[in-house]
Amino acid sequence: MKISNHQLFFRWAPLWILFGLAIIQSCKKDPHNMTKEELEQSLSEGKTHQSLLEYAALSGIDTSSYTTKGAPIFGLLEELAYGHKPELRYIAKTWPADTARLRDAAEELLKGQTVPKVMSWLEPRFSAYQHLREAYQNRLKAGDTQKANLIAASLNAYRWMNRQSQGAPRLVLVNIRGAYLKALNTDGKDELYMRTVVGKGATPTPTMDTYATSIVTHPYWNVPKSIALKEMLPKVLADESYLSKNNIQVIGESGEVVDPSDINWKKIDRKNSFPYRFRQDTGEDNSLGLLKVEIENPLAIYLHDTNARYLFGSDQRWRSHGCVRVQSPAELANFMAGHQLLQNDFFTEPDTTAQPPKWNKLKEKIPVFLLYLGADTDQNGRVVYMEDVYRKDDSEG
Repeated sequence: MKISNHQLFFRWAPLWILFGLAIIQSCKKDPHNMTKEELEQSLSEGKTHQSLLEYAALSGIDTSSYTTKGAPIFGLLEELAYGHKPELRYIAKTWPADTARLRDAAEELLKGQTVPKVMSWLEPRFSAYQHLREAYQNRLKAGDTQKANLIAASLNAYRWMNRQSQGAPRLVLVNIRGAYLKALNTDGKDELYMRTVVGKGATPTPTMDTYATSIVTHPYWNVPKSIALKEMLPKVLADESYLSKNNIQVIGESGEVVDPSDINWKKIDRKNSFPYRFRQDTGEDNSLGLLKVEIENPLAIYLHDTNARYLFGSDQRWRSHGCVRVQSPAELANFMAGHQLLQNDFFTEPDTTAQPPKWNKLKEKIPVFLLYLGADTDQNGRVVYMEDVYRKDDSEG
């Protein structure tokens, strides 16, 4: 029986269709072999683009720059993973985004992986971040714009910490607005939580993104010039014994210790030239206590112990000249060192005689963030809101 051309077509049609699909599939470019521009173009044209925008909006990100066709998708991915620089008075170094990680995310999205799945490893791993993101969505639903904005700023801060702590074994966050400290491990979990005493309104603690370099036990207190001139010098002029009563030495311009009795204090011109500096000797009476954590910055700010530990029992802990007093200095030192640098009884043994300072250089730089967060999580993982103690919100408004 002779088979017509028409019958042959229908007999082989399924094979022709499969062959055609195979050709189309082979022509479809593997995301791994695409350029960044090709990846970006493909992602900005598909449904994934809208999913990314929706996810970012629910993460406290302003998506207005990423909505159009051909939008900078890699910029949006970087914002989701690493945020943008928050308000900082000092920053030691800005680290670049991990572009290989961002490209991996783009490729996975183009292969069809869902946005939440990709974000689960691209976004910060901090447990606080996840709690804050959930709270942000709840505040949006409730129409609470004020708290939602506070949370959005904190979400960005954690994304920024994710950028700046790449490769670091541990990191430390001081929330100036809440007067507390968190120490976090590489998995983003809180390992330490303690109260701090931070700068008062007249001498606020500056916001910083820096790193710890060393732990100093039995530190001298080199009195900042502003405190020496405004607060100490008037007391010395009124009573020269003030120096000996407080174990304060007078240091000359060449670094030598000067006998206070050899100085004609009445002729000191404190407004123009004060040729000395004050240094408090080591010991329990020292204002820095028995330990100081040196952090890189030009503002003479550091974390330290205190001889007024009773202040940690107060809810009003904005009392310092700008430095950060920490409630559990031994635990913090051991955390930063990555091993037991100090014994548990370091702060309980009597310290009746002054001992020379000892510098313990950290083997690895530990990122330290001094931030002013209006929303965060407490030691139980609950989202809490902080009072605007420095009235920054008023000035911004």
